[in-house]
Amino acid sequence: MFFTSRFNALRLAVFSVLISCLLGVRAFAQNTPLDKQVSSVLPDAQTLYVDLHEHPELSSHETRTAAEMATRLRTLGYEVTEHIGGTGIVAILKNGPGPTVMLRTELDALPVEEKTGLPYASKARTKDDNGRDVAVMHACGHDVHMAALWGTASIMARNKDSWHGTLMLIGQPAEETITGADKMIKDGLFTRFPKPDIGIAMHDTNNLPFGKVGITPGYAKANADSVRITVYGKGGHGAQPHTTVDPVLIAARIVVTVQSIVSREIKPGDAAVITIGYIQAGTKNNIIPDDAQMGFTVRSYKPDVRQHLLAGIERVAKAEAMAAGAEKPPLVEKYESTSAVYNDPVLTQHLAATLEGVLGKGSVVTEDPIMTSEDYSYFVEQGIPSFYFTLGVADPQKLAEAKAAGRQLPSNHSPLFAPVPEPSLKTGMTAEVTILRDLLKGTPADVKKFTEKQASGN
Repeated sequence: MFFTSRFNALRLAVFSVLISCLLGVRAFAQNTPLDKQVSSVLPDAQTLYVDLHEHPELSSHETRTAAEMATRLRTLGYEVTEHIGGTGIVAILKNGPGPTVMLRTELDALPVEEKTGLPYASKARTKDDNGRDVAVMHACGHDVHMAALWGTASIMARNKDSWHGTLMLIGQPAEETITGADKMIKDGLFTRFPKPDIGIAMHDTNNLPFGKVGITPGYAKANADSVRITVYGKGGHGAQPHTTVDPVLIAARIVVTVQSIVSREIKPGDAAVITIGYIQAGTKNNIIPDDAQMGFTVRSYKPDVRQHLLAGIERVAKAEAMAAGAEKPPLVEKYESTSAVYNDPVLTQHLAATLEGVLGKGSVVTEDPIMTSEDYSYFVEQGIPSFYFTLGVADPQKLAEAKAAGRQLPSNHSPLFAPVPEPSLKTGMTAEVTILRDLLKGTPADVKKFTEKQASGN
């Protein structure tokens, strides 16, 4: 018994020492310089988040939002230029020789009526570009992105001894209409200002809990093309279809036949989506109309697949119209488009390891590519190696409960989308500062070593 008691006492002592050590490590991790820097700006970042959430603005109308961000960044010492590509802003902070790294946020909100019940829920309403009265909400989390970027900008400005080079912050308008990035580029974004060696962008998600970030090497988001097809027929009485050419029937055949493009013409394994979101035709049940209009969204990753889908849709539309005896071929219009967001694989692998070293093991999750789109791709197409990552903003307990029940939490664009602000902003700022400090050191040539092109020797 004596030896057993001594052994148990020794085990308890060792266990106590181990617990003390672990607690000490945890306390050290929570009191690192970066953690203290993030904590020091967190209250102001939260205040900005609430303000932006309460005052959302639609795409290309982000005047208050842009002015607020511009004023705050000027106060931090950034050289700010407004009205780039409309309401876009560019903020530059030079800190000696070194690489140029770009960090982008979006400015716009969505025509969605908020139903979260939060005390700071948006009550904003406005007229959209078609003159309709609509509610407005930051239903995609761009308020999280902006507040995190401001906090990151503040930390970088106050701690210039931790990096060198040029930090380029972008406030991009009209991401939701996939037009803002292109407009900024056409307005001289990379000729009037330094062209970045590396580009960084972050987007929040309810599919990950706060405290975690997601990465996707290679293609992360899809090409997106909006296609409108007007089918021309010959109208008449619904009781005498033999005297008409029915555009509704032609449209219905197009709906069915275009799906064979994906199932029979695209190589299995290549991602491809053709969705018809609307068919609009006619005014009365017993009248065959003269025409019908259809709206498509077309998604893929690879450029050759994209071109095959678009060409195939036009081919099918014209063939179905010809088969029905239509005298006039359909009008096929492509009116919105953006390419796939491509994450440089070498850069992604490098930054994933860097982030895990700061956020902790298991905090960096590899995600599958998704078929949603985003016009950050315009920046990538300018030859800027990029890293586009996701930020978890979900309550871990609610997320676990939803998964256990086979449900999903409200997604981006939902009127119920409600990030958990404080821990999400803290992780977002920590991740952004960590990435920027990792890249803003050495020379531009050093940074380029973290890219696919450099690593492949091409």
